[in-house]
Amino acid sequence: MKQEAAAAGTGSDNSARYIKLQARALMTLAACAVTALLWVCHEVFVPVALSLLFALVLSSAVEALYRHGLPRSLSAVLMLVMLITVIGLTLSAVEGPAQDWFAGLPQTLKTIERKVRPVQLALSRVEQLTTRADALASANPSQQRNAPQAAPAPAAQVSAADVLAETRSGIVSTGTVIILTLFLLSGGAPMLARMMAALATDVHATHALKVIEAIRSELGRYYGTIALINLGLGVATGVAMMLIGLPNPFLWGTMVAVLNFIPYVGSTVMLIVLSVVALVSFDNFGRIAAVIASYIALATIEGQVVQPWFVGQRLELNPLLVFLAVWFGGWMWGIAGITIAVPMLVALKVAAEHSDRGRPLVEFLSPGRKKPVKHRARRSTAVE
Repeated sequence: MKQEAAAAGTGSDNSARYIKLQARALMTLAACAVTALLWVCHEVFVPVALSLLFALVLSSAVEALYRHGLPRSLSAVLMLVMLITVIGLTLSAVEGPAQDWFAGLPQTLKTIERKVRPVQLALSRVEQLTTRADALASANPSQQRNAPQAAPAPAAQVSAADVLAETRSGIVSTGTVIILTLFLLSGGAPMLARMMAALATDVHATHALKVIEAIRSELGRYYGTIALINLGLGVATGVAMMLIGLPNPFLWGTMVAVLNFIPYVGSTVMLIVLSVVALVSFDNFGRIAAVIASYIALATIEGQVVQPWFVGQRLELNPLLVFLAVWFGGWMWGIAGITIAVPMLVALKVAAEHSDRGRPLVEFLSPGRKKPVKHRARRSTAVE
C-alpha cells in the first residue's frame, strides 16, 4: 500500500510538472505570436500606442481643468492645442540655426576631413602593412593584385511616388494619433468605467480602474518632472556652450532637452554630436575638451543627483532593462518604439506595485532595493 501511495504521489508530481512546462511553452509561443503581430502590423498599433501614451501623460492636466469647472472635452482640446503649439514654436525656433548648420555642411565635412587626416594617414599605413603581410603569406599574390574588382552597385533612386506615399503615411498617422488622443482625453474615467463594467465583474473592474488611475497619475507626474529636468539641462547646456563660444548654442541646448527623454541613447548621441561640432568649430584642444567635459559634467549631475532626487527611488528602473527596452523598441517600431519603451516599463512597475502577486516583478524591474516592497493598494473586495 505504501509503495502504491508513493507511486501515485510521484505520478501526480510528474503530471503537475508536465502541466507547468506546457503552460510555460504556451506562454512563450503566445509572446512570440504577439511580438510578430505587433511587428507586422506596426502601422496600426503605433498610432494607438502613442495615443495611449499622450492620453496618460496629459490626462492629469485635463482632469485638473475638469475639476475647476471646464468641460472635459474642452480641456482635452486645450491641452492638445497647447502641446502642438509648444512643439511648433520649438521647431520654428531651431529651424534657422539648423538650416544654417546644414547649409555649411560641405565646408564642415572638409574641416572634419582636414582635422582627422593625420589619424587617417596613420590608419592607412597600418592597413598597407597588413595588406603586404597578407600578400606575402598568400600563395599567388599576383593573381590577387590582378583579380577584377566588382563594380559598385548603382545607387537606389527615390521616386516622387515614394516621397508622396511616405508623406501621406506620416500625415495619416499624425492625424490618427491626434484624434485618438482627443477621444481618450475627452472620455476620461467615465468611458473607462463603462468599458470595464462591460468586460469584467464589479470587483475586477474596480481594481482595474484603480490600477489605471495609478498608472495615469504616476506617468503624468513622472513625465512632468522629467520634462522640467530636461528643460533645465537644455538651458544649462546652451548657456555652457555659449560661454565656451560654440556656435548655435540654442540649437544644441534644444537637442539635449529633447534627446534626454531617451535614456542612455540620447545622452550618448549628444556627446558625439557636441564632440564633432567642437572639433569643427575650434582649433584649440582646450576648448574642445571644455565642450566635452562640460556636457559630461552636466549630464552626470542630472542623471546621478537631480533626477533621483526629484523623481524618487520608487520609479527607478534597472538600467539594463531600460537599455534593452529602448533597443528592442527601436528595432521593432523605430522612433515610436524608443518613445514608448520607458513609459511601458514605468506602467508595468506601477501595475505590479498594486498587485498582491507583483512583488517579484517589482524587484526584477528595480535597480536594487534594500527594503521590501510595500504594496500601496490591495485588491478591493467591495464595489466602491
